[in-house]
Amino acid sequence: MSSLHYSLFRKGRNFFYSSALFPRAVRDEVAVLYSFVRYVDDLVDRPVPLVEDFYRTWRLLERSLDGVIRPPVLGDFAELARRRGFKRRWIEAFMESMEMDLYKKRYATFGDLLRYMYGSAEVIGLFMAKILGLPSASYPYARLLGRAYQLINIIRDVGEDLALGRIYIPAEDMARFGAKGVEPTDEFAQVIRYELARYLQIQKAAEEGYRYIPRRLIPAVKTASDLYKRTAMLIWRKPLAVFSHKVRPHLGEIMLLYVKNVVSI
Repeated sequence: MSSLHYSLFRKGRNFFYSSALFPRAVRDEVAVLYSFVRYVDDLVDRPVPLVEDFYRTWRLLERSLDGVIRPPVLGDFAELARRRGFKRRWIEAFMESMEMDLYKKRYATFGDLLRYMYGSAEVIGLFMAKILGLPSASYPYARLLGRAYQLINIIRDVGEDLALGRIYIPAEDMARFGAKGVEPTDEFAQVIRYELARYLQIQKAAEEGYRYIPRRLIPAVKTASDLYKRTAMLIWRKPLAVFSHKVRPHLGEIMLLYVKNVVSI
C-alpha cells in the first residue's frame, strides 16, 4: 500500500482511527477509497477552488476507469472500482456532487441538500458496502449511514464552510426558527439542535443495517458511528461552538470507544 494513500487517509481522523479495527486487507482498500475522495475534495474545498484541475482530474478518472491510464491515486481507485464492482453511475454521482461545490453555495430545502448528499456521501456508503462484501439488501442502510455521516459533518463544519462562502444548512430550516443567517445567535442554536435530531434519526435507521455486516467487521463500523454520535452530543451541549472550532471527541474518548467495541464482539 502506497504511503501516499495513508498520508491522505490520516487527514480523516474518524475514518482513520476506526478503520484501524478492520483487517489489514480491508483497511488498505478503505485507504485507497478515502485517498481518492480526499484528493478530489481538496480540489474544490478551498477558498479558491482549483476548477481547471478538477475537470482535468475528472477526465483522467474517466480514462483510468476505462483502463487506458493509471495515474497515482486515480488509477488505484479505478482498479479498486473494477475489482469490487463499483457502479460507474455511483462514481459519476460523486464527481457531480463535487462539481456542485464549485458553484452552489446555498440550499433552499432539505430535499435540495439530499441531492447533494447522495453523490457526496451516500455513494461512499455503497462503495464501503462493496469493499466489505455486503449483500445488496444492505445498500439502503449503507446509503443512510453515508447520509448520517455527511449531515453531522455539515453541522460540525458550519464555521469552516461559512468561511468558504458555503451554507449547507437548508434555508427552510433556518426560517423555521427565525434565524436570519448563519451567525452565533439563540435562533441558530435551535437550528443546530434541529439538524442534530435529524442526524440522530437517520443514524438510528442506518444502524438497522448492521445485521448485514460480518461480526469481525462490526467494531470498525460501530466505532466510526460512535465517534460521530459523541461529536453530536458535544455539539448539542454547546451548539454555537461550531463557529469557533472543530468539535471532536478527545483521544481518551476515542480509546474508550475502541475498547468497548472490540470487547463487544
